Amino acid sequence: MAKTKSEAVGKTNVNPIVRYFRETRAEIGKVTWPTREEWLRLSGIVLAVTVAMAIILGAADAISSQIMSFLLYS
Repeated sequence: MAKTKSEAVGKTNVNPIVRYFRETRAEIGKVTWPTREEWLRLSGIVLAVTVAMAIILGAADAISSQIMSFLLYS
């Protein structure tokens, strides 16, 4: 859909920085924010996965270090 000349002229007269902040504010207004319960549940999941991956990667590092030490210093 083509814009009319008056619409195009009206948009170009606005400072780009001001237009950016207006559009950003409009987009933030469209966001569906999670409830407190959803936020807590999702944050708990992220925390649990992060801890689990830290344990797995730490164990893999310790095991590979032991294997390399055995191979290099035996």
